[in-house]
Amino acid sequence: MSCGDKKETEPPRPASDHSESFTFFDIGKNTIISGEVKEGLNKILGDDAIEPKNIIDLEINYKGFLKEYFADLDKLNKKLNSPLGERVEHNTVKLMYRYLQNKNVSFDYVEIVYSEFTRKPVLIKVHFKKDGSKTIETLKQKYGTPEVINWGGENSKSLYWKKNNDVLILSFVPDQFGKPECQINIYFKNALEKLLEAEQKEKEKTRRERTKSGKTAF
Repeated sequence: MSCGDKKETEPPRPASDHSESFTFFDIGKNTIISGEVKEGLNKILGDDAIEPKNIIDLEINYKGFLKEYFADLDKLNKKLNSPLGERVEHNTVKLMYRYLQNKNVSFDYVEIVYSEFTRKPVLIKVHFKKDGSKTIETLKQKYGTPEVINWGGENSKSLYWKKNNDVLILSFVPDQFGKPECQINIYFKNALEKLLEAEQKEKEKTRRERTKSGKTAF
């Protein structure tokens, strides 16, 4: 995926899971994050910043967008977060690329969140300010004609694709001056659900161990 008028860096060869879901520079739902994969991303996007134990907020565009248009993702987002607004950290690692050094790449910010249980991605976010028309054409060629949501004014809309329970949403969101910025969010829904299941099992295991320990001690 790329946008702008510059000649773009050629992405790596397509991964074997392209037909199954969505990818970003060869990173798909079945890609295990390894040193080799990170090195490949660093060559394209520059140095990464790594953040363990992350909050995961799936909401985009405005508060209530998912509830209005993607009820399943909204339900999942509520499971990932506290109804009281408390901080909920998940067993994930986030790779962030803020200062992209490759001038042939038009992205301003890239974020890849992956599960510590499977070492596979659960969420990918990409932000860029340049014209997203080329990106849209690339996505159409790859995934077909998208559904369109006109949720705001002239500069506020979203296009989305669904593939095997995963969702890719490309949104145009006006900045403070009213100029649309382009954002892409890839939700690996099955992976997010598996993350929640694994965390619940881990909590139950810890609870049982504490209960057993308490009975033994007292």
